[in-house]
Amino acid sequence: MAKATKKQALGRGLSALLKDPDNDIQSVSDKNADQVIGNVVELDIDSIETNPFQPRSNFNDEALEELASSIRELGIIQPITVRKLDFNKFQLVSGERRYRASKLVGLETIPAYIRIANDQESLEMALVENIQRQDLDPIEIALSYQRLIDEIQITQEKLSDRVGKKRSTITNYLRLLKLHPIIQTGMRDGFISMGHGRALINIDKKKEQIAVYEKVVSDGLSVRETEQLVKSLREPKSESGSGKKEAKKVPSFVTKGADVLKEHLSTKVDITASANGKGKIVIPFHSEEEFQRIKKLLTGE
Repeated sequence: MAKATKKQALGRGLSALLKDPDNDIQSVSDKNADQVIGNVVELDIDSIETNPFQPRSNFNDEALEELASSIRELGIIQPITVRKLDFNKFQLVSGERRYRASKLVGLETIPAYIRIANDQESLEMALVENIQRQDLDPIEIALSYQRLIDEIQITQEKLSDRVGKKRSTITNYLRLLKLHPIIQTGMRDGFISMGHGRALINIDKKKEQIAVYEKVVSDGLSVRETEQLVKSLREPKSESGSGKKEAKKVPSFVTKGADVLKEHLSTKVDITASANGKGKIVIPFHSEEEFQRIKKLLTGE
């Protein structure tokens, strides 16, 4: 208990230091910066603004009330993280739920880790921390990945290293953004899962996507049932006695192996094969970067 009291006292002392206009800290090289940067400081809650880079856009009111009740009883267990903007002005990097709940409780101060970061660094910190720590819905995660790629201008491969996720995982999330906005909203609201969404992506026409989505929701179809429905819509119907040639039977090893290849390469793979096991594999690419990526996956070089 004595250690906790000492830590809180230190935080209040650093808070006073931050309010001294003669010692305003704007960079890591400023006087007393080492005492503040990376330390927990008690900040006036009104001196903190929310982060425009926050990927979470939905905050459950009931969950916030529960968190507020916990804070009322136990206080803030994990400090928020902020970056310094100006004299006695800060911006949230992570911890917006704790920040909102603390305001509900009526707290005047809140413990916070102080960081110095520019807009790009703040964007990256906010998105990466939230992707890793928060229970974001699949569309929020997809939007976060897309913002990192667009605004920080990194490739999916580098993003994979940055967030500690497989490139194929990132690709699967980004593909969700190709869904009709109504379907994206349905996923955010919990009517369908990411698995449903991945199946619906395979329908090219948006009107057909919506029609299948409505059937999935109304009939309560499972992911597997949705995949089968989409597959049946994409396969040409055979008519007995119509004179049309029956589709060639593809060996089972090709059917099973095709999905493995697509997952490994994170791209479409066209495979044709005869009943005796002979065939060919076609891997399309749309840029030099994608060609080099596929080459590296295939050869290891």
